[in-house]
Amino acid sequence: MKRTLIFIIIGFIQFYGYSQGFDTIKVTKDIELIKISPSAYVHISYKDVPSYGRVPANGMILINNNEAFIFDTPWTDSLTNDLLQWIKNKMQLKIVGFIPNDWHWDSMGGLKLINDLGVPTYANEMTKELAQKKGLPVPKNGFIDSLALKFGKFDICCYYFGAAHTIDNIVVWIPSEKILFADCMIKELKAKDLGFTGDGDVNSYGITVKRVMDKFKSIKYVVPGHGDIGGKDLIEHTLELTKKK
Repeated sequence: MKRTLIFIIIGFIQFYGYSQGFDTIKVTKDIELIKISPSAYVHISYKDVPSYGRVPANGMILINNNEAFIFDTPWTDSLTNDLLQWIKNKMQLKIVGFIPNDWHWDSMGGLKLINDLGVPTYANEMTKELAQKKGLPVPKNGFIDSLALKFGKFDICCYYFGAAHTIDNIVVWIPSEKILFADCMIKELKAKDLGFTGDGDVNSYGITVKRVMDKFKSIKYVVPGHGDIGGKDLIEHTLELTKKK
């Protein structure tokens, strides 16, 4: 697992710019929130890595009244605790659900803490199987192909379209907000390659991204795993990158 993390970090080291024009909240020196809609925030966590500096990763928070649903954790339990305490104490929200996009540390590095708090957790069955095999914390509830959850006035739609960045990676669609949380499958516009694909499938990558592109026609925001938020152009850019493999 340690070797995998090193390769992941090397693959992500190019991503340092963050989206302009959004309200930003400084939670700690290692966590920021970017408000992209009245009900949605992107959480950004930074991990200090010797020789590489501060490596950032994106996640998301969806808010309905006094409740919050989280997509991906920060890198570690400690960073996740900082975020959860802010959500609870500063935003006055109760955390009622969690979904990781894949098994990597930048998606569910804080899952043990969330499980310990008794928060309902959901993931692709493949993610559960991989986590169990690798001795990692395991999400409680699994699904195959797709999952639809009702979160107050919001529909949360999870889809597995095939292997790409990892073999288990999913995307999350919030139709009312027109937000696609695509995580590391989709790259920011500054990306010059697909980054680390050692736990994925470069041969299927383009096919999977094309399925994502064909499924979602009216996207307002695409949130990648690292780097700047964008629109459907991020999906188009990633599809072009798959042709350079």
